[in-house]
Amino acid sequence: MKLLRVGTEGRERPALLDPDGTLRDLSEIVADIDGTLLADEDALGRIRSAAAAGDLPALDTAGLRTGPPLARIGKIVCIGLNYHDHARETGAEPPAEPVVFFKAPDTVVGPDDTVLIPRGSVKTDWEVELAVVIGRTARYLESAEEALAHVAGYAVAHDVSEREFQIERGGTWDKGKNCETFNPLGPWLVTADEVPDPQNLSLRLWVNGELKQNGTTAEQIFPVGEVVRYVSRFMTLYPGDVVNTGTPAGVAMGHPEPKPYLRTGDVVELEVTGLGRQRQVLAQA
Repeated sequence: MKLLRVGTEGRERPALLDPDGTLRDLSEIVADIDGTLLADEDALGRIRSAAAAGDLPALDTAGLRTGPPLARIGKIVCIGLNYHDHARETGAEPPAEPVVFFKAPDTVVGPDDTVLIPRGSVKTDWEVELAVVIGRTARYLESAEEALAHVAGYAVAHDVSEREFQIERGGTWDKGKNCETFNPLGPWLVTADEVPDPQNLSLRLWVNGELKQNGTTAEQIFPVGEVVRYVSRFMTLYPGDVVNTGTPAGVAMGHPEPKPYLRTGDVVELEVTGLGRQRQVLAQA
């Protein structure tokens, strides 16, 4: 299933995109798309049954905003330097263990919402990523296979980053990762049954129509199952938590000088195979 949330910011309603591309209203069946729903097999079953029976009313998409596909996110765990090609372009050694950092849930916006360049920023960068959404409480998982069984679904994430704040201002990476609007998510939460192999997905990103990133999850140093297993050894993952799994080569930081960091008015578009497409216009905070 392709689950999403549509409507004005803060007043989104749950919806489903059916196989013929029609947007269907779920608000009479479930209250929202969140961790509570993802952990409830009966509720998910009701959605599937209603969709199969043709009982879901169509929504008029004219002028309808797409919000983040997941409400009330608990935490966003991010994995840095998780693609062989991205490590090479930045001159970094591939890590021996996953590099873990966090983004606050309040960085999340809709897939087509405006992204704000922070005040004083000169190195705002793009990163297309595969986001993993947890559906079952995960703690001390023993194997990658067990970890994948705890995944509810997948989405497109844009891990926007300010490189000067991240690398040159001391401390951890958090200052460059948690600026307002720095995690567009969606358009859809695609349930795990529709993604049989998360290591066989293409990721692409364009800036002003120019292809900048063109990678594949096959290049991940730590595959999705291993990432979730590893993280579960250090913290408990709950339904509705999100794991951003890293970005392939092609970020602005990896370009030769002058590096083409984002500026006001730039348009960024990104997609992951089967998970939909985002489009953001950059503006000044």
